[in-house]
Amino acid sequence: MRHLANRLLGPAVLTPRRIRMAMGVAVATDAVQLLSGPLGWAFFDEVTDVVAMSLTWGILGFHPLLLPTFVLEFVPVVDMLPTWTACVAYVIWRRKRDQSAPRPVPPIINI
Repeated sequence: MRHLANRLLGPAVLTPRRIRMAMGVAVATDAVQLLSGPLGWAFFDEVTDVVAMSLTWGILGFHPLLLPTFVLEFVPVVDMLPTWTACVAYVIWRRKRDQSAPRPVPPIINI
């Protein structure tokens, strides 16, 4: 059970393929929402956001910034902004920075 929780909520190791897939999902979602117009079609934008959130979460792992981006997409006219692209770009930047940072070595305690 613990392994499943870590897999669902933990960050994924970034690979070039994961980065391309996540950015592709984000750009495609923003493009579809831009082309659908400011009012969008009935529930089409919302379904697109649910799919984008699910795919991004599956590709990059959970990041807290995905939640406000998801909620922000339900605000009319704001969903015309490239919020998914900006969110995914930021998450990728943070994950790259975190994964490239050296891990601290725990101190050795002599007893």
